Amino acid sequence: MLYAILCYNDEDTVFAWSKEQEEATMARLIAVQEPLREAGKLGPVARLMPTTAATTLRKGKNEPLVIDGPFAETKEQLLGFYVIDFETLDEAIEFSKELAAANPGVGSYEIRPLYVFRPGTVAT
Repeated sequence: MLYAILCYNDEDTVFAWSKEQEEATMARLIAVQEPLREAGKLGPVARLMPTTAATTLRKGKNEPLVIDGPFAETKEQLLGFYVIDFETLDEAIEFSKELAAANPGVGSYEIRPLYVFRPGTVAT
């Protein structure tokens, strides 16, 4: 089963890290990811640009409205995500715990099973 692990944190804090803090954090995260990469289970990993770079299309009763910025007004922002092939939810939770230990500060990790849609095939 593919799982998406969505990484939330306070982007003002994360994007204010020094070069040294960024490099140290990335080194810890890569160490956590490496066993999954070697096992062929690690899919796409992405860090999102700050919410100031976001555009949102809000759907309503009338024509969709395109606005600058994210839709939600929250203390934590979605900063990135992983796509990983785990056998069980427990494996995804354990990996998320390792990410949490490698990442400084507060934040959360949302774990969701994925349906993959490919034109002409059944969702998996």
